[in-house]
Amino acid sequence: MATTHDDVPARDDTGTLPQMKSELLELNMGPQHPSTHGVLRLLIHTDGEIVHSVRPYIGYLHRCAEKTAEGCDYRQWIVYTDRFDYLAPMNCNFGYVVAVEKLMGIAIPERADYIRVICAELQRIASHLIAFGTFGLDMGAWTPLLYAFREREVILNIFERLCGGRMLYNYYDIGGVRFDLPDRFVEEVTEFLDIFEPKIDEYNTLLSYNKIFIERTADVGVLSVADAHAFGCTGPVLRGSGVSWDCRRDDPYSVYDRFEFDIPVGQGEVGTVGDCWDRFMVRVREMSESCRIVRQALKGLPDGPVKSDQVKKIVKVPAGAAYTRTESSKGELGFYVVADGGATPFRMKVRSPSFSNLHVIEKLGPGQMISDLVAAVGSLDLVLGEIDR
Repeated sequence: MATTHDDVPARDDTGTLPQMKSELLELNMGPQHPSTHGVLRLLIHTDGEIVHSVRPYIGYLHRCAEKTAEGCDYRQWIVYTDRFDYLAPMNCNFGYVVAVEKLMGIAIPERADYIRVICAELQRIASHLIAFGTFGLDMGAWTPLLYAFREREVILNIFERLCGGRMLYNYYDIGGVRFDLPDRFVEEVTEFLDIFEPKIDEYNTLLSYNKIFIERTADVGVLSVADAHAFGCTGPVLRGSGVSWDCRRDDPYSVYDRFEFDIPVGQGEVGTVGDCWDRFMVRVREMSESCRIVRQALKGLPDGPVKSDQVKKIVKVPAGAAYTRTESSKGELGFYVVADGGATPFRMKVRSPSFSNLHVIEKLGPGQMISDLVAAVGSLDLVLGEIDR
């Protein structure tokens, strides 16, 4: 008589095995998992190594920022915007002050507008460097993160001399910016651009066109244009699917309409349009375009004041409502401000690009392997401070 191992079903008299029963396994990725890029929890149901469904759970970083705005005056609340996308706080400052200024109907000094654009584009580069480095880390490449931090450190040094901060800046102000540029600012930024632009070719050699990296990201997490629109995706996530849409060009604000720059989009060079590689590559190419914008802004930087004399120490905004959208490093960042004529907002609502970009993972996840789900999440470049607020 044949013996069987304890965990192997015995064959019946006909010599066939009984029908096997399979069940879905429920897994939690996060909220402390390093590849979730923050305190994000993903509830995953898997069939073996294949993802059957995935649902994001958020709120671990919720700080009631929108409700808090009702108890702060308009200027005080700027510091809260720093803490939304803490990898691109200059861009968050930018979006908020533009909304308040629209309600107030005030003109911004031209020099302040140019300084705002310079800082926003330097911040975009710094944010995309983190996206570049951490995505490489998610895919098993450690070295790109060191390269990214090397260049990002120079930008942080420039910002530190500008406003005293290295992570949270509180630099933009209603009516302009808080301080004028320090001595040698233009020279320092120009020197950084001269050093940084050739480095992008190094990044591409090191990671972008690395054979293993391409195999991990090409044809993985393909996001169609229809799904991108359905989930409200914006920024590099939308442009990675081949949609050429950017607020700086298509709904211009500040002085962006004075500069020439291209909008990189996914083209399916190594896989399918809208895959993880396309979303990654859009960010790499956007860094080059940001360098173009900063060079033009430095060249045309006018003299004059950096703050409007129409803005008093205590800001009171006429009754009304305004919505503005600006192009943050993650996508369209919107602020809807309702004023009742006092010194504090009556209501405040923030449209977070990462919030919409995150939920597309419910569409991208099913059918992928767990390791490919990590690639899909990393390609979205999420920041949970902005999602939870």
